[in-house]
Amino acid sequence: MQPPRQKLVVTVKDPYQPKATLTAYEKEADVWVQAMPTMEAVIGKRGIPKEREGDQRTPIGTFPLGTAFGWGKEPASLRIPFRAVGKEDYWVDDVTSEDYNQWVQFQGDPTTKWASFERMTNPLYKYGVVIEYNTNPIVKGKGSAIFLHVKEPDTRYTQGCVAVLEKNLEKLLQWLDASKYPVIQIKDS
Repeated sequence: MQPPRQKLVVTVKDPYQPKATLTAYEKEADVWVQAMPTMEAVIGKRGIPKEREGDQRTPIGTFPLGTAFGWGKEPASLRIPFRAVGKEDYWVDDVTSEDYNQWVQFQGDPTTKWASFERMTNPLYKYGVVIEYNTNPIVKGKGSAIFLHVKEPDTRYTQGCVAVLEKNLEKLLQWLDASKYPVIQIKDS
């Protein structure tokens, strides 16, 4: 993996609460420089650290940012891959499935295939970015479907993801550049 030149730092003030901040940095001449104002964020309902599937905690550590996605109109001038989602797109969090912690397209009733899954057409997934947590290798039960996604003004927590207001997420999507190997760092203050 190449050294990152962009990073999103998610700082959690209380490890048992879902309130956090997110600050974007870009590396310039070996110095991390803040790229935009710090924004309010929320994390998992039970805080950090993530320990197992379904515990409503957000993992701590530094993870690559993967594909951006959404059911909304693709933002202009993106420099990261973007995947439009539709009604056949699912992220599987069924620990008994071979599809665990993977994005899958499936036609038909998903309840006949998986015991648990995320519909990628979720209203909060109008825009998002995959946080590459537990993706290579995938360890069943370690946690799945960790994204940076939209936070509504009244959203108080997530199920383990990181969320910011849609206007802020759109700014981040337009700022992120795959050639700068962006990462997200989730940490206790």
